[in-house]
This record gives sequence, C-alpha cells and structure tokens, in this order.
Amino acid sequence: MGRDTMWNFARFGDHIAVRDENGVILTYSELDAGADEMAKIFQERCLVFILCENSIGSLFGYVGFVEHRIVPVLLNSHIEQELLDHLIKIYSPSYLWVPFKQAGFYENFEAVYRKYDYVLLRTDFHKNYLLYEKLALLLTTSGSTGSPKFVRQSYENIRANTESIVQYLGIDETERPITTLPMNYTYGLSIINSHLFVGATILLTDKGLTQKEFWTFFKEHQATSFGGVPYTYEILDRLRFFQMELPSLRTMTQAGGKLTLELHEKFARYAAENSRNFVVMYGQCEATARMGYLPADKAVEKRGSMGIAIPGGKFRLIDADYTEITVPNITGELVYEGKNVTLGYAECGEDLIKGDERKGILFTGDMAQFDEDGYFYIVGRKKRFLKIYGNRVNLDEVERLIKGKYEIDVACAGTDDHMYIFLVDNEMKSIVKDYVVRITKLNPVAFKVILIEEIPKNDAGKIRYQELETYYE
Repeated sequence: MGRDTMWNFARFGDHIAVRDENGVILTYSELDAGADEMAKIFQERCLVFILCENSIGSLFGYVGFVEHRIVPVLLNSHIEQELLDHLIKIYSPSYLWVPFKQAGFYENFEAVYRKYDYVLLRTDFHKNYLLYEKLALLLTTSGSTGSPKFVRQSYENIRANTESIVQYLGIDETERPITTLPMNYTYGLSIINSHLFVGATILLTDKGLTQKEFWTFFKEHQATSFGGVPYTYEILDRLRFFQMELPSLRTMTQAGGKLTLELHEKFARYAAENSRNFVVMYGQCEATARMGYLPADKAVEKRGSMGIAIPGGKFRLIDADYTEITVPNITGELVYEGKNVTLGYAECGEDLIKGDERKGILFTGDMAQFDEDGYFYIVGRKKRFLKIYGNRVNLDEVERLIKGKYEIDVACAGTDDHMYIFLVDNEMKSIVKDYVVRITKLNPVAFKVILIEEIPKNDAGKIRYQELETYYE
C-alpha cells in the first residue's frame, strides 16, 4: 500500500485534523510527520494491538499504523484484562499501543516510543505470524466479550467504503464531526476515516451525551455532525434535544440497529423543519462499515427503512433455496455486493495469511423486504445476534463464556437492547448478571436474569429458544 493510498495527509497542510476537549490540536502536517516518525520504529510489517480511546494518542497510533502498513487490532481500552491477555496469547502481537495509565500491566515489555498520552510497547513474543499483503486491520465482531474472532479488513475495503460514505453524505473539509462512538467500533471508525479523507476537523471527546462538558465542547467548536446508535437517540429524546440551540449542526446519522418508527419519524421531522439532514444507515463490520443509507429527503416518507445500497454497492434478496426475490414485500435474506465486503474472519494468528474469502459478496444474516420503490426494510435476523445499544452481541458467545466460567446450564435470548439470561440456579442470578455486564461493558439495564425450572431442549440436546420467548417483556 503506497503512502497516498488511504489518506495522503500532506495535501491538507496545516489545516487542523483533530482537536480534543483539552485544547490539544493536531494538524494534518503534524499527523503526516508523526506517522513517518513512528514508522521508523518498525523493522518489518507486523501486528500491533491498540487499546482504543477517543483521544489524540489513540487516533494518532491508528492512522500511523495504517499509513505504514503495520496491521492494527482495534480493541476497547476498557476490555477485561483477563480477556485481553487471552487475545494477546492467541495472536502474539509484536507491539501494544496503550494509554500511559495501562502500561503498568505490561512491565515486562519494553517501552520504545511515547507520543501524546500513549506508549508503544515491544512484546517478547518470538512468533511472528505471516500477514496477507492486503490486510489492513482487524476489528472485533462481538463487542467486548473477548472473542478471538475478528473481521479482516483490507486497504481496498477501507478506501472503497470511505469514498462511498464521503459521496452519499456530501462530506467536505468544512465538516467538524464530534465523536459520540468509540473508534474501535466499526461505525465510529468509519466517521474518523471518512472525515480524515477530506481534510475535515474531528472534535475528539470521550464525554457522553449526558455530560455538560460534551455540549460545551460541541458549542464552543461548532460541531457540524454526530453519529449515533438507537440508544443514542433515545437519550437525546429524553434530554430535550429538540429544544437545544445548536446553530452549527448540519447532519445527524444513525446506524447500529433499527430505531422505533416513532423515534425515526420524530428526528426526521425535526431535521426537515430545521434545514438539517437526518440519515439512517445500515452496515456491518463484515462490510467494513456501511452498506445502505436512507437519503435525508426520504427520511420522513420512508420511515422505518434503512434505504438503498451505497454508491458502488448492490442489494438483493434470496429465499431459502437461494433464488433471488424480485417481488416487493416478500421476506428474504439480504445479500450485499461491493468492494467494501471484507476478506473474511480470523480466529487465530495462523488465519492472518488468508486472502479474500468472500470475493465481494456478503450474506448479511438479516432478513429484509423491499417496497415498490426499491427501499429496503430489515425485518429480523437469521442468526443469533442482538444489537444492544448499537453493539452487536453474539448470544452463543455469551452463553459459552458463562458456561465456561461457572459450569452451569444457561440460555441467552432476547430482542434488540434486551438480553434475557435464563438460569435454573437462583443463587447464581446476581453473579451471572454482574459477570455479563462486566465482560460486555454495556448498560446493566439491557440484561435481565430469569429463573426457570429447566432449560428447554430437544432430543439432540439443543436449546429450544422459541419456548423462551413467552418470558419476554
């Protein structure tokens, strides 16, 4: 990958690339020079784990690695230490890029470079896995559960998706997006990628929407856009967002799950009445970030829809026999084609040499319909995933972790933003819930433990999840 393949920062000169809430700024020239400086540390292409925060140090490391063909694995800095150690053991990264405050966990590793609030630690692993030449980065598919399963994204994947997002959102150098999502989350990362690509200024904060400091930073530096998952918009609705004075705001984007029809319409009408754009989108980490979007001028009319395929992409529906569905309002599995479809998965270090296993085609696992105008609507999921506050959580993975930790019978099921954990042991209720909250790092409100006499199973010993639906609220 040539230096100009992804961002080519030098072309934006001294324009501010990033500004954080502490007043620290980083220009594109500084970002470019810093990436070159850090690259001198590395003797060869290798794997590095980044413990991500919404901070300048975290972002600096990410872009520096990608620009110089060092392959980063992006993880939440708050990941449970036990789970992180497990991943390090499986993948044997050559380096860790971590916040100063976490460097103490790795006193045996040598600190070889420091910048902003981060430090680069050289590990003492002697096993360097071979890396596919087009492999750009690895992102987790299952939130913070510590699953070793990562999505393998290529340089072409990132470039194609970035260009498409820039095109359909009309992003340019005058934009000032404020961070509302973690950068290790595919949606949050795509916001960073697309705005750096056009020379915009990213307003970087780890403050939440309910904190006064977030809105002070927003107003002081005139943020023009933000992105959010359904939970984000539920919070905004409760915060009386519609009464706020935010003259700089131009665009609100939403992905990470389906909004209720009421909330979708509420924000769409607000945007239309205030000359702003509200853009609902659809995506998965397996497609780099985004596959579909609902144009702002259709936000009210097509409420509930996730829209049409992004520029350069194509949607189709297939039935159980893999025959394409061509009639409106018929449910089928959503299949996407485009250059942003990622290479495949990795579950261990040996998988990093694998090439393109998907060949530009992604079976999304989502069930959908399209209307007479060709707009798509997600109606359900084919497999066992939930979206909890925008984070995709693998129910089978959570079950496996609970069983492995406590050796008890358990079943996990639910609907978006609500996971139900079924147990037969009353004494384990609070222990299990606390454990799941801890490993997922998600709001405890999303989880409910339900005590039942017996986990329903078929003759083959497989859980009959449909029988558990009667307990849903």
